[in-house]
This record gives sequence, C-alpha cells and structure tokens, in this order.
Amino acid sequence: MIEEKNYALSNSNTIEFLLRRTLVHSVILLTFIETVNIYHFDFTVYLNDNKSYMKYFLIFCILSTLTYCSVVKKVNNNDGWIALFDGKSLSGWKASENPSTFKVENGTIVVHGPRAHLFYEGIVMNHNFKNFELRAEVMTTPGSNSGIFIHTAYQENGWPEKGYEVQVNNSQSDWRRTGSLYDIQDVKETYVKDNEWFTEYIKVEGKSITVKINERIVVDYTEPESVEKEKGREQKHLSSGTFALQGHDPDSKVYYRQVWVRPLP
Repeated sequence: MIEEKNYALSNSNTIEFLLRRTLVHSVILLTFIETVNIYHFDFTVYLNDNKSYMKYFLIFCILSTLTYCSVVKKVNNNDGWIALFDGKSLSGWKASENPSTFKVENGTIVVHGPRAHLFYEGIVMNHNFKNFELRAEVMTTPGSNSGIFIHTAYQENGWPEKGYEVQVNNSQSDWRRTGSLYDIQDVKETYVKDNEWFTEYIKVEGKSITVKINERIVVDYTEPESVEKEKGREQKHLSSGTFALQGHDPDSKVYYRQVWVRPLP
C-alpha cells in the first residue's frame, strides 16, 4: 500500500507545472522591469514615493514563491504515483446532480445518497488521462453498488455516457461483481467481502485494459480496432478523459480512500 503521507506529483508533471509557473512569473517580472525602463523611472524615488504599490508587488512575489515551494515540497521518489484525493477534502473533485451523496469522513470519501457521480477535475494531467495506472482502496457495505469510470467527462445528470465503468459491487442484486468492465467483460465471481478494504487497480495502455482486485487479474481486455456501439452507447470506448466515482442509489454505501494515479507514456 502506498503511504498516505506521500502526496506527490510525478516528476514529469511536476516539471511541466513548475516550468509553466516560472514562465508566468518571469513574464510578469520582465514586464515590470521593462515598464520601469520605458518610462525612465528613478527607481529610488519610486520606492520612496510608491511604497504602497511596492508593498503589493512584494506580497505578490512572496505568495508566488510560497506556491512554488509548496509544489516542490510535494515531489518525492514515489515511482510516479500521484494522489488524487488528499484525505481531507474533495478539492479537485466535482459532484454532479446530488452533491450531498459525497462527503469526507476519517480520511475516506463516503458515497451514500441519490444517484450522483464525483468527477476528478484537478490539476494532475489537467484531468485528462489516456494511458495510466489507477488504484484505490475500496470498502463496500452489504447490498451496495458503485463504480469507477475511466476516460469519462463531467456530466451534470444521468449515468456518464463517455468511457467505461469498472464495477464495485460485492453483494447487490446486479450480478456483475467487483472488477467487471461493465457490460463489456463482466465478472460473476465475488473475490472480496463487504465491510473489508480491498484494492481495485485499473491499467489502460493503448487498447488494453487490465483490472486487478487485490493483485488478482480479473479483467484483461483488448478493445477491437473498430468498435461498433448501439445507439446511446456511442462514447463507450477508449479515448481519453477523467475519472469518476459513482453514487448508485440511496441504499448503497461505499467508501474510497488512497486514490492514486500513475500516468503512462
């Protein structure tokens, strides 16, 4: 299990983020300096006569530096895994139609309420993933149904139309059990129990989807080059997109924690 304290950006994404931030700050600073040169400001007089303006400029510089340092502090050698859930809030996530279905308790995302979906909308990969590994610790309660959507997109109402769903269901009436690539390659066996934490792992690479439950491979699917879908399911194929956690119904209560992603080339 990946330790909760290791909230980290992968090296490649972190470098990209920091370069962009540095570029923005450099442009702002150069613009400021060029303005001083163009108008031939006597900088000493300017400092004396415009202390309030300089105060705000210095505050801006300090805040920018603190932001930069806070990101650098998160970088470690965690093999490229990135935390999508901070264990404290739903920062970076956006809930559809019934936001009250999702809340954070004791370091977990509690999913319990009317139908809703919690979409990742954060900064990691600009919430647009193509090839990746995703892992989450999950615990179901008896009679509960949920799921993890991949290659999807925010949708205010209804079941997500884009991407695939990986099932979370150990005892609910739907026969498709945890790990199923829903309605594509379904799993009939129940490999884990309610009220016990388990790890659900999803890997997408090219046209291949692998799903593991506690390190056991339960789905190994290769999408055909030409995917024909019936009406209403035209977007049920691999492309790219974000992740979403499903709130299925008011009788289902499911817990998620340690939600991590590792982008792949």
